[in-house]
Amino acid sequence: MKTFSSKLRVSEPYQPVIWCGLLLIAWVACSALLTRQDLPFAAADEPDDQHTTWKDYGGGPDQSKFVALTGITKANVSQLKVAWFYPTNDKNVYQFNPLIVGNTMYVLAKDNSLVALDATTGKEIWIHAHLQGMAIRGINYWQSKDGKDRRLLFQMNNYLQAIDASTGQSILSFGQNGLVDLREGLGRDPKTIVRVQSGTPGKIVDDLILLGSATGENYISSPGHLRAFNVVTGKRAWTFHTIPHPGEYGYDTWPKDAYTYIGGVNTWGEISVDTKRHIAYFPLGSPTYDYYGGDRIGSNLYGNCILALDTRTGKRLWHFQLVHHDLWDYDLSAAPQLITVTHKGKRIDAVAVAGKNGFLFAFNRVTGEPLWPIEERPVPASTIPGEQSWPTQPYPTVLPPFGRQNMTSKDINPYLLTDKERADWKQRIDSMGTGLYTPLSMTRETLSIPGAVGGASWGSTAANPARGLVYVRSIDWPSVYGKIEKRDIPGQDESASVALTEMGQELYTKNCQVCHGADRKGLVGPQLLDVATRLNFEKFQQVVVAGKGEMPAFPHLDESTLRKLYTFLTSQTGSDPRMARPGGNRKLEPLSGPVVASGGAPGGQQLREIAESARAASRMGFNSYGAPYPAGASAPKTRYFVPPGWGLGSPYIISPPWSSIIAYDLNEGVIKWRIPIGRDKEVAEQGATENTGLLRSQRHGMIVTSTGLLFCTARDGKIYALDADTGKELWAGQLPTGTEGLPSMYAVNGRQYLVVPATTPLRWGRAEGRPDNATSAPQGGYVVFSLP
Repeated sequence: MKTFSSKLRVSEPYQPVIWCGLLLIAWVACSALLTRQDLPFAAADEPDDQHTTWKDYGGGPDQSKFVALTGITKANVSQLKVAWFYPTNDKNVYQFNPLIVGNTMYVLAKDNSLVALDATTGKEIWIHAHLQGMAIRGINYWQSKDGKDRRLLFQMNNYLQAIDASTGQSILSFGQNGLVDLREGLGRDPKTIVRVQSGTPGKIVDDLILLGSATGENYISSPGHLRAFNVVTGKRAWTFHTIPHPGEYGYDTWPKDAYTYIGGVNTWGEISVDTKRHIAYFPLGSPTYDYYGGDRIGSNLYGNCILALDTRTGKRLWHFQLVHHDLWDYDLSAAPQLITVTHKGKRIDAVAVAGKNGFLFAFNRVTGEPLWPIEERPVPASTIPGEQSWPTQPYPTVLPPFGRQNMTSKDINPYLLTDKERADWKQRIDSMGTGLYTPLSMTRETLSIPGAVGGASWGSTAANPARGLVYVRSIDWPSVYGKIEKRDIPGQDESASVALTEMGQELYTKNCQVCHGADRKGLVGPQLLDVATRLNFEKFQQVVVAGKGEMPAFPHLDESTLRKLYTFLTSQTGSDPRMARPGGNRKLEPLSGPVVASGGAPGGQQLREIAESARAASRMGFNSYGAPYPAGASAPKTRYFVPPGWGLGSPYIISPPWSSIIAYDLNEGVIKWRIPIGRDKEVAEQGATENTGLLRSQRHGMIVTSTGLLFCTARDGKIYALDADTGKELWAGQLPTGTEGLPSMYAVNGRQYLVVPATTPLRWGRAEGRPDNATSAPQGGYVVFSLP
């Protein structure tokens, strides 16, 4: 095994040392030590503005979700009551993190409208209606130094837009008549880019907004380059190529033409910023295609890296690759946590990074040095033709993993399964390839855990920065992958397409019509008139197989069946097949209330032409052959694919706990406590007497307070208050329905408030049936708690 020396500043296996880069990092480290680490301990504990307001997604630039407000304490938290409730007046599921600026709260509600509310009463101030296609998890706030220019910046339909925070009107001087096209400036023809906008909002630093992207998982998807734009003009300030171009650092970790066709290596999750040092920390995802890398031989920098960039220039300061040549979709997406720890007798400003693979890594945030040694350990080799899996992977030597990283037949769930199912799964698991870094196979199934959506994802980390405590919300959700297979380019003539449509209509009538209506205009479920413009096959397949909101999971539907259903739905849109508009084309109903504008900047929801090759690859989706390689590119002649659904159809096969919160003390490098979070009603009815956590418990958040509390949401329709030092439950607040997204905390006129988005229908156990009260579900909305 190989251990990384404490002198290393970057990690990329077998790369030459760049001495000028080391000198630059040394200079940065020395200057930072003079300005920060000589401060007395008390100075680090003093609250600053980012910890006393919630003007940013995640609370503040550092994404700690830490609040230095003292009104709610361990002694009085049990007295929290609902202060007011704002209904969304629809059945949409929102993951939106409310922002609070002064006495104004900004939320997404009323059919994807941006709404400004009085933060003490919930009274509507203004509504910018019908922002279909808007990034679902949040927005950004910025104001000029004199406070006269106040803006809300957000992504919508692959554009960046700005709205006046005071009036709700679009700012048309931003970009080109209010729009910045995010498909441009990526080194590819914009018409070939179907998807680039991330669901998370980015991060504003000074006068720049830093953006990542969501690129999709297909072969030949868009590259995930990192960019910064001026918040006033919309002009692009810098670009960092996460898939290096010729002459750039890391270019030799890829095939020579890879930068022309490889996609991904993107920050679709959360960016954290050290504002005093002007350093942004980007957690990066895997290259695409996720599960086969025959066209990307090498370690693939900057895939799966924690990457530190100068916020002003985009210049690389340091990086560390946490998964080499990823073949398991082990993206990094959770916010890197910026903390100060006592390490070897010195106060060190550090950054902690949690991954889908269940590991927590900790580094000196200035130099990139690991706080404790990280070993390169041998891992199994791939047997897929053309694949060259990386021979080793990084393992922390001190910090214990927060998630389970292997499963055997002894770990089969004692609940939710019949005896026959339990016996069948035991036989299957005993014959599978298992392990954290076991590559997929052509000859047997593979079980990966924490899995493609397990471990830590966006919203899953929080911290008490000055005390060096990091909290990770983890889920154990095994991915069960079928045999990987070689596929040829699919071809369909017109008669075949008609036949698929007819078969898809029959499937729709049998499985979907009861919720979505015979005319597909929606009944209990949403309308499905614009599927082609909202969902490519990849996303459609994920929703159907895993379920979403009120919709149950259909893990038994195979790819062939789903293609028939998708063909029927997309053949009925009546839209120009050469165009794409993620916002949809349904009729929008007028809203009540103080509506000041609708639809965002002019042209932001119009159809845009995309290349036929990109459209075809998007339509055929995750397991299609994909678009062709660029002319002249040196690339393989064949491609390999996993069966549909990311292996996500069987989260219930593993024993509890399924969702947990883990508290780390990074002064000592130990886990302080670990508890399951949430209670499953169906499992309790089967005899479980203790908390088991909850299956499919994604998309939740935490808040840490200076008074020693940790608030966390759960899939059981509650928000919990825990003792942050012990994990003991102190209070549980009931919500009208389930919750997704991050809660927020703020104070107005000395009164402290907690706001929780609650719009997700409750589902229990295997979640294969309809949700509780599906036909008469309570109205969801934003629940605001406070002390009496």
